[in-house]
Amino acid sequence: MGSGKVEICGINTGELPRLDAKRSAELLARTAAGDGAARELFIEANLRLVLSVIQRFSGRGESPDDLFQIGCIGLIKAIDNFDASHGVRFSTYAVPMIIGEVRRYLRDNSAMRVSRSIRDTAYHALRERARLEYELGREPKLSEIAEALNTPEEEVVFALDAIADPVSLNEPVFRDDGDAVFVGDQVADDKATEERWLDSVALKTGLEQLPERERRIIELRYFLGRTQTEVAGEIGISQAQVSRLEKHALGQMKKFV
Repeated sequence: MGSGKVEICGINTGELPRLDAKRSAELLARTAAGDGAARELFIEANLRLVLSVIQRFSGRGESPDDLFQIGCIGLIKAIDNFDASHGVRFSTYAVPMIIGEVRRYLRDNSAMRVSRSIRDTAYHALRERARLEYELGREPKLSEIAEALNTPEEEVVFALDAIADPVSLNEPVFRDDGDAVFVGDQVADDKATEERWLDSVALKTGLEQLPERERRIIELRYFLGRTQTEVAGEIGISQAQVSRLEKHALGQMKKFV
């Protein structure tokens, strides 16, 4: 293998096409317009993203070829959902989606499965953490999260540990020609884990896609704990409208989770 090249899954990254920003934007625009040839070229040029991500999951007993195929699914989803008008680099947007696809595959195929009740506790804790951080303007204590959930603190700790793999903020998740995407670039949390980082990026990305009124409804409902009736009174629309807009907003956000 030559210097600066990676050979994995039968692919030599040194042979993959490289795109500058202008060419990348051009291919994305053509892809969005239905140009199949542009789409294929753009996928091929971004296989480095997939290869870089799956190397992070080596040593787990999974076939690199299987992980590569799963990662390519995440890449294609990112291409299909990417909106260049938001001013975000494609690699910054795509990496979390590729990681998410690989993590779901590993979770669904893991010999040691985390029980549904523990996952539910963990995800409720993550949601409460986000809500409290929004309200308090700081990272909440575990005791505060446990109190909000009316759950013993040790159960919250156990549940969060069960679903989260620690990852350094300074770890590059993708690097190409000296231009790296770091975990710390995605989320400002000195206790970040890969799961929480991914959730944060997916949530932020999903919220950014929503119209202002729908985004406000989601913030009031899920960050501040308002009822639909309370939201309706604050925004000045009916409860039925809040319900309809909330359902639509959640459906849109699921594309990024």
